[in-house]
Amino acid sequence: MLFVVPPLAGHVNPTLAVAAELAARGHQVAWTGPAAALAPLLPTGSLLYPAGDRDAADGHDLGGARWRDLRGIAALRFLWAEALIPLARAMLPGVHTAVETFRPDVLVTDQQALAGPLVARRHGLPWATSATTSAEIIRPFDDFPKVGEWVNLRIAALLAECGAPGGWDPRFSPHLLLVFSTPALIGDGGPERTAAHAPDAANGFAGRYPPHYAFVGPAFGARPPTGDFPWRRLDPGRARVLVSLGTLNRAAGARFYPAVLRAADALADRAQLILAAPADLAGDIPPHMLHQEYVPQLQLLPHLDAVLCHGGHNTVCEALAYGLPLVVAPVRDDQPIVARQVAEAGAGVRVRFGRARTDELHQALTAVLDDPAHRRAARRIQASFAAAGGAATAADRLEKLPPGPRPGPSAPGTAPTRNEKGP
Repeated sequence: MLFVVPPLAGHVNPTLAVAAELAARGHQVAWTGPAAALAPLLPTGSLLYPAGDRDAADGHDLGGARWRDLRGIAALRFLWAEALIPLARAMLPGVHTAVETFRPDVLVTDQQALAGPLVARRHGLPWATSATTSAEIIRPFDDFPKVGEWVNLRIAALLAECGAPGGWDPRFSPHLLLVFSTPALIGDGGPERTAAHAPDAANGFAGRYPPHYAFVGPAFGARPPTGDFPWRRLDPGRARVLVSLGTLNRAAGARFYPAVLRAADALADRAQLILAAPADLAGDIPPHMLHQEYVPQLQLLPHLDAVLCHGGHNTVCEALAYGLPLVVAPVRDDQPIVARQVAEAGAGVRVRFGRARTDELHQALTAVLDDPAHRRAARRIQASFAAAGGAATAADRLEKLPPGPRPGPSAPGTAPTRNEKGP
């Protein structure tokens, strides 16, 4: 199986566990995407076919400095016009080469790696969508229909440019859609009604999800090392709260981190905040807190009582997988949608990011630490995640996909790269 992914840790991490499960069952797995960014995220020895590495010829700016300064609809428009669509164009030749060389039976393609479905259709291969964020699943543009229309037009233009037929959406596989969450968090209202997944007479799903939507919950795999962590400094006498803005948004926290530090001061007698942030933005860390630029998040979560984060889908689902309530300060893109899901599920409190106030953060942290309703809701979602099966269920569903025709051999001179970096 060939995994087609963008150069984003949050989109790669859930698929690592799925790939490991497939490999343990005897399947061959490989990856394709921007190799320079992907190589540090993949385990040693991973088979990696370069596709879309950024150079002077392409202009995708996924996670770049210009994007970090944008919010709201402006950030969403930039994401599609300046990042995802150019990334698809840049990745197409490399993904074609990967398919011709590796000759997969099935492609597993991230919802934001649009080159994958285009190549799969060209070769007549079945493909599964890897939805590492649930935002696209729950009608995200209901409140902004013109934005949704604009995104659909951009996608339609890409299909036409590539010579692909119209009337389908590469974000939604008709074969299998792996959602790394469950309806306990995202709700059970069903997907957006588009031509790609309209209800049919035989298998109608009015208000619900179609059967090829597989809600597998979070999938945990190996992560790159983050350095030493001062485990002995964790205070068993106080509640412990992780504060993280994720990988891409940490640089946007210059005004947010000081408000966090002031809220931490107000809670110092009862809560120990563990701040994961760049040293030059974190400020002067008081002795009652812990600070490290990067933390071993999965290893740390069992030792925590709550999480304050940006609403990244991975961080939220990982926290809920351990039954931890959240304070969510969404920054951009899908994060407001994920924050709303957390709040509506009762598993946490949403606060403002751009105009964060110390008193608001203090009240929100106090609420998730003191109100048992938030912890009960988090544990309800935790139970749904455990029942969903994670990587094992994802692998089960992928194994049931009928294989497509094997692509022909590649042209001479095409070869993969091997990831020689440490796990």
